[in-house]
Amino acid sequence: MELIHGLKKRYWNVLSQTNEKHTRPFVKNNGHCPACDQGVEFLSEQEWLRDHYFCTNCSSLPRERALMLTIERYAPNWRELIIHETSPISLGGNKRLSEERPQYIPSQYFQDQESGQMVGKYRCENLEALSFADASIDMHVSQDVLEHVFDPYNVFKEIARTLKPGGMHIFTVPLVNKNSPSRVRAIRHNKEIIHLETEQYHGSPIGDGRSLVTVDWGYDICQHIFKACGLFTHIIHIDDISKGIRAEYIEVLVTVKPKAGDLHPLLS
Repeated sequence: MELIHGLKKRYWNVLSQTNEKHTRPFVKNNGHCPACDQGVEFLSEQEWLRDHYFCTNCSSLPRERALMLTIERYAPNWRELIIHETSPISLGGNKRLSEERPQYIPSQYFQDQESGQMVGKYRCENLEALSFADASIDMHVSQDVLEHVFDPYNVFKEIARTLKPGGMHIFTVPLVNKNSPSRVRAIRHNKEIIHLETEQYHGSPIGDGRSLVTVDWGYDICQHIFKACGLFTHIIHIDDISKGIRAEYIEVLVTVKPKAGDLHPLLS
């Protein structure tokens, strides 16, 4: 059975249902949204907060707010950086990055286009074989993308190759196997997709709106990243309802490429 989550139905759809039903929200609170940097009201009509706990101003979700807060904490100078974001959705923190950062590069993967070419406002990029030069990007950003790639090892290597010394990959990915190792759900062999588990799909902003889940990531994700590229990764867990950050699978990961002369990754 296919599990199709689809692109999120954002706040205004939830609000219209709320007005019709006159039901009491599951969560409703005031706070400050890191995604739009405004004082707002947060609202969820459902218990599954990850996909339904909206900012009523920018429509961001908890993972987007957690990611933006992490960017501000780890790279307070982010407005001065060259930032590449793969598969963005033009809401919440994505919109803030694109509007406040002159050197913001959004990309999507278009199978019929050559890497590096512009398709509308997006640069065509295959994460497994990026067209960026070595050490040319200050920050890669990805939100719920790496559970959909067939060759994550090449993705991690490419991200490490293209990061400048001191650069970071800041990203979200559902760590659905918190107490067990990562599990491969599908592989690609001779251009054919072989399913090892029941097919599962998430929403996609391009194509037919579906993106196959290829990996259920687990507690060992940092080890996989290190084996692929030799870089250390921090796992950040934020639970702060005043910033609208409370949900399942809310971790933000930060992979750091050390600068020359750094003594130890924990001291940098």
